[in-house]
Amino acid sequence: MQPSLKYAVVERERRFLVAGVPDGDVERREITDRYLIGTRLRLREVRSPDGSVTRKLGHKVRLGDDASAVACTNLYLDEAEWTLLADLPARVLRKTRHLVRRDGRLVAVDEHEDGTLVAEVDDGDSPPAPLPPWLEVLRDVSHDEAWTGVALAR
Repeated sequence: MQPSLKYAVVERERRFLVAGVPDGDVERREITDRYLIGTRLRLREVRSPDGSVTRKLGHKVRLGDDASAVACTNLYLDEAEWTLLADLPARVLRKTRHLVRRDGRLVAVDEHEDGTLVAEVDDGDSPPAPLPPWLEVLRDVSHDEAWTGVALAR
């Protein structure tokens, strides 16, 4: 049975191992994800260069047989809510997100603590667009569970 999408946003992300962060207009964010053990819930803290911090509780559910289609629901948390939930047992993933804007495209490249680079391309409701030629793809890992955030978390 498919979950209700009343409050969810559908993402259609493709993931790729890449050789480097492409040149272009790049913004950086420091992200800490806490995948709550025994649930499909993720606590995410995003730190921006301007010092702002965004904290949210997310829930993701795959839609049918399409591994790239995910229904995402988020709740934004205040400091007290974050502090309470952050004490729950979780697997943690830390990464630097490079948001690259170039030639009218936006690509997120996540740099993991071990130096691995994973690019995410969200196609929204459109059919998959060709990858930009400036993205140096090593391998498509879109359907490889080992490259999901929850699998990479420790």
